[in-house]
Amino acid sequence: MIDRVFADANILVYALTVNDKAKHDAAVILLRDYLRSTHLWISAQVLSEFYTAMRGNGCEHEKIFKQVYTLAETINVRPLTAQTVKSAVKLEDKYSYSHLDSLILASALECGCTLLFTDAFQHNQIIEGSLRIRNPFINAE
Repeated sequence: MIDRVFADANILVYALTVNDKAKHDAAVILLRDYLRSTHLWISAQVLSEFYTAMRGNGCEHEKIFKQVYTLAETINVRPLTAQTVKSAVKLEDKYSYSHLDSLILASALECGCTLLFTDAFQHNQIIEGSLRIRNPFINAE
């Protein structure tokens, strides 16, 4: 059985920038491995956070717009709904992550993902008994 995986915005940013070569290489490999399947997910929030982070890295709006469009056409994108927000509030209370981080968790759970790739959460933590957090940069640092 192939895991459904969810990628946080930082994975996309590292894959499309070369500020940190080790993290760039790890992100590219991860995305390449999962882009071959239909098991890679992000949320509309991830696209928005990606845009903001890329602007913060000095990238031009037009270039980022094209990247966002390509990502939205290439990766499964989960919309944010009122139910996602309700679930995030419960997860925030239970796990003490920020609201925005809890939205990521809620989205990943709604997609049925079993892995969440990010460097912003506790590595190997299991959320709700089914979603394992993985930091793909542990060996890249």
